[in-house]
Amino acid sequence: MFIPCDRGGDSAAPDFKGFTLLMPAVSVGNVGQLAIDLVISTLDMTKVGYFYTDCLVPMVGNNPYATAEENSTELSINAEVYSLASKKLVVLQIRSPFIKNKYRPFCETLLSWVKSSRCARVVLLSSSHAYQRDDEQLLGTPLRYLLTPDLEKAVGGCMKELNWKEMEKVAAYPGISNTDKVLHIPGGGITKLLFTESCSEGIQMAVLLKFCSEGDNIPDAFVLVNYLNEWLQLIKSEVNPSSQWKIPSSWRLLFGNGLPPALF
Repeated sequence: MFIPCDRGGDSAAPDFKGFTLLMPAVSVGNVGQLAIDLVISTLDMTKVGYFYTDCLVPMVGNNPYATAEENSTELSINAEVYSLASKKLVVLQIRSPFIKNKYRPFCETLLSWVKSSRCARVVLLSSSHAYQRDDEQLLGTPLRYLLTPDLEKAVGGCMKELNWKEMEKVAAYPGISNTDKVLHIPGGGITKLLFTESCSEGIQMAVLLKFCSEGDNIPDAFVLVNYLNEWLQLIKSEVNPSSQWKIPSSWRLLFGNGLPPALF
């Protein structure tokens, strides 16, 4: 359920008609969430609301995109919505894991909001366990994409021009039968469920994912966000696009660094 920010007594819901909704799957290495951080920070997106749900572990923290001491103590919660009207882009950032058996209720609530807000399409950033790839998936790039049938009609040609590789289906019964193939995204969290539900509901959705392993996944996030940028052109593509992404202040806390004094 989307709840708009109360700005000076005005809590009217913003208009997302025709916008692209960008969001992460809570998946292996948190790659999608890190990539979303880069988008929000670089584009200096405005927080416009919250996504209230009992499907995520509750959490609260200080502003992950603080630029000065004055805004460092602003509070953030587990699911927040940011917007940039000039690019017709709305972003849902998820910062905590899902509660057990809550995947489906979350997907149903999310897709209901997508319909009611009249977003044009959804782009889900995800990841999958590198060690569980089959032989075909070991070849070439570690990046893959998926398109629902409704979005395939609109942008399928663009993906072919970009020479992107579609996520392969794998044998349902490896070593027994190679004829029955299914979509398998180990470590992908809600990715498969949200994608299949979007197919059934006629929602235009793209999944962009990277095969990776747990660890320092910042490099994976840069690779994934550059992959996204090839298509959506959120920033100008140059020789080294990674240098253009702005690292948020909250990343100073990764990998054992001390807590900021503003928290206390």
